Amino acid sequence: MHVLQHPMCLGVCTAALLSVVNATSQQKLTTDVSWLETLSKMRVKLVQDGYAQIPQLSSSRLIDLKKPVSFVPTNSKGIKRAVLIGIDYVGQPRQLTGCQKDVLNMKAYLTKVCGFHSTNMAILMDDGKSTSPTRQNITTAIATLVQSVKPGDVCVLHFSGHGEQLRSKTNPEGWDETILPLDFATAGQIRDVELFNTFVCKIPRDVYTTCIFDSCHSGSMLNLPYISVGDGNSKGMRLDPEFIMPPTSPK
Repeated sequence: MHVLQHPMCLGVCTAALLSVVNATSQQKLTTDVSWLETLSKMRVKLVQDGYAQIPQLSSSRLIDLKKPVSFVPTNSKGIKRAVLIGIDYVGQPRQLTGCQKDVLNMKAYLTKVCGFHSTNMAILMDDGKSTSPTRQNITTAIATLVQSVKPGDVCVLHFSGHGEQLRSKTNPEGWDETILPLDFATAGQIRDVELFNTFVCKIPRDVYTTCIFDSCHSGSMLNLPYISVGDGNSKGMRLDPEFIMPPTSPK
């Protein structure tokens, strides 16, 4: 499992990522650009657009960053599934623009370049037409994804919207990263520990999984142990010095 994250910005990680992979893919399943080059080119794109934030890649295992980026492994024959969530928080005090567009662009890339079928995608947006990205609907979509995939399949989880931090329930001096569903004010935020327990721990082995979190405070979302920071200095992946195995829910 690998996760592309943008720790401190809204709506620009997805655009930067797609500008890199679309520029090199030319409608091919696997791009010619490596993971390392992708982080570097995303950073250049962000600087050009006036952003100071740095993209980050985390993974459940050490991966060779010199290998080409691909959301689908070579010779994959499994079913490709995705959950795409874009929330503009329409009508709320901190309304955003561009998160719904991120989902539409990601959907287009996955279908046109990566061979995903729209019938195997769950689209959650606050556009009045799609499934509403409430807390319940997001957790249900993720649970359905986990229950549907089998070894050999491919899955993508993409979130574009607000992210925050909350005091950890298990470590009084620590913090949990969160994503904000549409109804966060009444239903609560979704903590990284919850995503770890309901998604990371439940995905079957040998399911090729890519996640993109385009939100604030997503630097350690999903709590994966290996990281590479797109600051121009990292040449490979390393164990995150702040990594702590999250507590798992009792069975």
